[in-house]
Amino acid sequence: MTPQVKNEPARGAPPTRGRVPAYAWYVLGMLTAMYTLSFIDRQILGFLVGPIKRDLQISDTRVAVLGGLAFGLFYTFLGLPIGRYVDRGNRRNLVSLGVLVWSLFTAACAGAGSFLTLFLARMGVGVGEASLGPSAYSMITDYFPRERLGLALSIYYFGNIVGSSLAQIVGGSVIGAVSKTPLVTLPILGAVASWRMTFLVLGVPGLLFALLALTMKEPVRKNLLPGANSLTVGQMLAQIKMRWQSVLGIAIGFVFQAACNYGFMQWATAFFQRVHGWPLSRIGPSLGLVVLVFGCSGLYVGGVLCDRWLRKGMIEAPLRVCFPCAIGMGILFPIAMTRATGEQALAWIAGGLFFMAMPMGTAAAALQMIFPNQVRGQVTAMYLFVLNLGALTLGPLVPALLVDYGYRNEKMIGLALAWTILGASVLMTLVVALTIKPYRRHYRAMHPA
Repeated sequence: MTPQVKNEPARGAPPTRGRVPAYAWYVLGMLTAMYTLSFIDRQILGFLVGPIKRDLQISDTRVAVLGGLAFGLFYTFLGLPIGRYVDRGNRRNLVSLGVLVWSLFTAACAGAGSFLTLFLARMGVGVGEASLGPSAYSMITDYFPRERLGLALSIYYFGNIVGSSLAQIVGGSVIGAVSKTPLVTLPILGAVASWRMTFLVLGVPGLLFALLALTMKEPVRKNLLPGANSLTVGQMLAQIKMRWQSVLGIAIGFVFQAACNYGFMQWATAFFQRVHGWPLSRIGPSLGLVVLVFGCSGLYVGGVLCDRWLRKGMIEAPLRVCFPCAIGMGILFPIAMTRATGEQALAWIAGGLFFMAMPMGTAAAALQMIFPNQVRGQVTAMYLFVLNLGALTLGPLVPALLVDYGYRNEKMIGLALAWTILGASVLMTLVVALTIKPYRRHYRAMHPA
């Protein structure tokens, strides 16, 4: 089915300031729920580091590969052809299929008997999840006016935070429920290790969400380049080349922000276990609640700031949100990683999470604002390609390498995280600062006064 297309008023016309239709919020809620599910499936591995290392006899570095490269390899590379389809085909149906695929592979992780088979199952999760980001960004941009897009995409990114939080809570609950027995007997499968049951529990809800995705309507496409409903590959590349400084700067700059997020969520559980001796049953609810409250608060504040600054004429507002983020997380996380008690560490982490989350939605909005509709899916796929290949690899891997080959002591995971986040914060600030000038030029070209 080919979606309808319709142009908005002339580019120079002021954005629509009427109320956003209730149905747009419904679609946003559905996409956010699916993003939440995807992030639970993506992040649960970080909560299961201990039992996976024990059962499969693998190192921290190999765990980092499972949490980063195994997922990110196909997630990033398949995103490119998927982005091409997003700009031409039915995005709603693509989302439904993707949810089904990643949920089946999440459940398949329960049957992995070696590093290789778990690596392959994690790749399958990445295959399914690659369909969601480009489709969701494109649909939300068509449902919401420009001056509300920062908040809308920040709310979508609640899925990132809520999913990470629930991964902690669900993982802790499942493991806590079966902590008295190393094996759990399930119908058909027989006796399985308790960590494997976590993957089975998480794979089942995806079947329902795949059906619920079909309740969304494919939106009318807006902000189309005149004269064509879709562009050739050459035309698409020409549009990206016109704005290459903004695309490259946003992608690389926010690689460093995302690396902090992925690195922290991969190793936070291990940090509290190894450094502070907390049991999993305590880590899950405590860390999960902090991630949920302070991460979502940071996202909301970042989205509101972006929209407010944009309405005041600060057209680079989506990028400027990164500066308080870099300062906050670059200071607070290193302090947290060096506290004497777990309670003190958690208090400082709460503040760090607030700042770390602020620009996650606005970075996505920044790209959507400077491209026509026919290119958004593909440029989003390219952005996610760089973002996730870089962040999913560097975020989990750099602390692991520091632990395995630098400190040679797994209890130094806190300092490894501190150095990783501090360095990434400085690099993000430098790259985004250099991107602001070309971004202003590209924004004005897309929305002339």
